[in-house]
Amino acid sequence: MRKIALFTGLAAVAASVILVGSGTELSAADADLAAVKKQFVGHYELVSYVSFPEGGGVVDNNYEGRITYDEHDNMTAQGMPRDLPARAAASTTNVSGGFAYYGSVTWDIENQIVTHHVEGSPSRGSWVGEDNVRHYEWEDGLLKLSIKNAEGRTTGTLTWRRYE
Repeated sequence: MRKIALFTGLAAVAASVILVGSGTELSAADADLAAVKKQFVGHYELVSYVSFPEGGGVVDNNYEGRITYDEHDNMTAQGMPRDLPARAAASTTNVSGGFAYYGSVTWDIENQIVTHHVEGSPSRGSWVGEDNVRHYEWEDGLLKLSIKNAEGRTTGTLTWRRYE
């Protein structure tokens, strides 16, 4: 019989041992990682994407989008300006904007970082082979992924709501 004690949510896993089918013991760190991975799995819609310019203030990028994390440590994300279809309809040239990419995922739970290892991107070819590092937090059931510059200043935050 397989017994797995996993807790999702903001609190760390309280159990120090997880028993898996064969009776193998997992460390508390492995249990914490398993809980974080399980918390991420799902489909999300973009609630907001804001930027924080160096001079101060907040800019609403007025984006819509989707992101998905699966149980095999993969992700895919797409986002675009809400007005992109209208701009494209009014233009006689190709109008671009937004992002689309996919790849594998790793977590640094101690620093609350999820890294998207970009394997493909039709919209941002320069991202292929790069890592999109996101600082994550859960707030009121929302997943917030923040982008930080080399100095550690938050330059943007994408807020996602899980589809139920």
